[in-house]
Parts: sequence; structure tokens; C-alpha cells
Amino acid sequence: MATMSDIVKQLKKERDRVERQLSGLNAALSAFAGVYAGRKPTRRRRKLSAKAIADIRAAQKKRWAKVRAKKKATA
Repeated sequence: MATMSDIVKQLKKERDRVERQLSGLNAALSAFAGVYAGRKPTRRRRKLSAKAIADIRAAQKKRWAKVRAKKKATA
């Protein structure tokens, strides 16, 4: 049967082993944290010219006018 001092020695060995693993993990994390900031790069949006916006707006108005005309015709 294991004595109390043997159990304590085993626990201390286990603690030391876990501490070594933790220090290795902390070193890896600190090295990785320097490379990776954890944020996605911001995506740049393309800017539309005023003419392009006006064209899109006009096309959409035309589409909705068709929908309204169809709705009136069926009602």
C-alpha cells in the first residue's frame, strides 16, 4: 500500500509535469498572438458613381411600376 509521502511525491511530479506543459502552451500562445490579432480584415466596399446609383434607382422604380401596374390590372 502506498504511503502518504509516496502519494504526495506522485502528486508533486504530476504538478511539475502539468506546469511544464502549461508553460509550453503559454509560450506557443504568446508567439501565435503576435502573428494573429484575432480580427478579420475589414472588407473594402466598392464605391458607385452617382450615375450608377441613379441608373440602379431608375431600374428599380421601373420594376416596381410594373408590379403595381400588374396588381391594378388584376384587381
